[in-house]
Amino acid sequence: MDNVTVNFFREDGIEAPVLIEGLPGIGHVGKLVADHLIDELGGELVAEIYSLHFPPQVVVDERGVTELVCNEIYRCEKDGKAILFLVGDFQSTSAEGHYILTESYLDIAEDLGVQRIYALGGYGVGHLVETPRVLSAVNMEQLRPEVEAAGGSFENAGTGGVIVGASGLLLGLGEVRGIEGICLMGETSGYIVDPKSADSLLGVLCSLLGIEVDHTSLQERAEDMEQAIEKIREAEEAKSREELNYIG
Repeated sequence: MDNVTVNFFREDGIEAPVLIEGLPGIGHVGKLVADHLIDELGGELVAEIYSLHFPPQVVVDERGVTELVCNEIYRCEKDGKAILFLVGDFQSTSAEGHYILTESYLDIAEDLGVQRIYALGGYGVGHLVETPRVLSAVNMEQLRPEVEAAGGSFENAGTGGVIVGASGLLLGLGEVRGIEGICLMGETSGYIVDPKSADSLLGVLCSLLGIEVDHTSLQERAEDMEQAIEKIREAEEAKSREELNYIG
């Protein structure tokens, strides 16, 4: 196998000006948003990406049949707007691999006419968040007013920071190629899969894209997660009371 192998299922009529990256990350926030949009918009699988830099494993399906791990490119259309999605369950297992894979993702983007990339992820804060902000970064300063108008926050910009993995490199290496890059990061504890943060991010992203989609399934997942968290809180409080009674 080569460093990266891309298998297209068709090559004609799949160009799009926008690519959305939703690979796994903190709280799975970006992945939740990208997968939700693909489901809501009826995305078509147009390519699979295999790499030596993915984990050395296969996936076993419900029939007991194995498949080599890969990431995928989907194409969707909404209100006459074409959008590509880079999704999957894997990022590189090495620093070198992150660069090699990102360059391949950008090669695909350029070949398919992508002018702007949205990189989606989570911003871990180490505690539960009642009203998640969508923290943002751009690879060209002139993009910032547009993101702020859509509800993205740059409140943490003054303290600096880093964006690791594909989300960061797509902006950095994309800027070298003249591709606009916007990173949207939903504020999250970092402890759990966070559909509540994903729902906040989805609102900002849809505003930037100029589309409307149904949020229901994400919101229902967020409500289920809230109930699970509340049960955990109640169990922890009960345990704490028992320990105090024992000490007393």
